Amino acid sequence: MSYETLTVERTNGIAVVTITRPEKLNALNARVLAELTRAFLELSQGDEPTRVAILTGAGDKAFVAGADIAEMSELNAEQAKAFSDAGHRLGLVIESARFPVIAAVNGFALGGGCELALACDFIYASDKARFGQPEVNLGLMPGFGGTQRLARRVGLARARELVYTADTLTAERALAIGLVNAVVPHAELGAKVRELAAKIAAKGPIAVAYSKRVMQKGYDTDLGVANELEATAFAALFDTEDMREGTRAFVEKRPAKFQGR
Repeated sequence: MSYETLTVERTNGIAVVTITRPEKLNALNARVLAELTRAFLELSQGDEPTRVAILTGAGDKAFVAGADIAEMSELNAEQAKAFSDAGHRLGLVIESARFPVIAAVNGFALGGGCELALACDFIYASDKARFGQPEVNLGLMPGFGGTQRLARRVGLARARELVYTADTLTAERALAIGLVNAVVPHAELGAKVRELAAKIAAKGPIAVAYSKRVMQKGYDTDLGVANELEATAFAALFDTEDMREGTRAFVEKRPAKFQGR
């Protein structure tokens, strides 16, 4: 896999996707959106299926500081719709990936950067991280899912306040309102997230994938329908080799060796 704006490293079922535009604070333009979408689609393929992915930004200042304003300012309404559609497609690809995606937010996650992190399964933040949806400062609004995913993450009232005021949050404040899962010292972020990824990668990959899909599909669904989704997925796992291995390992008091089959 070759990209102009990303690097992708894969080791032991863990993929690290890094946006590499530090001179632009990893801002999202059309090429970055397209390459991120292709990268996450390709990570689902190959001889070594991905079990967990980590998404982060290059450099020491930004995860993603936002959309590329210089490029975006030249768009007309039709082009802006296509740009927004590309951002929404990327978010959907991340959310529907069979593997969990962890955002390792190492600096600014503003505008499109905050929206990109919100599409991930959860967010680990450096204590230097900053979050916000500042689009109204530009006479715009969030266009990559921020008005929807942010409300689902922190509640409608808080999301309204953040979008309307364009306030920037510290990592600790983001943790307090439930926007991020954990805040760690800046120098320890990479190691902490890799440790978490390795922990998840050691679990049954089909079981993790089914759990992700059922939680995603059931979250905004009637509880009865959602519980039926869970029961169906639960039953399907009994036809997998991983389930046999996991239960056998438990009885034999040894670590399970899952093969994703």
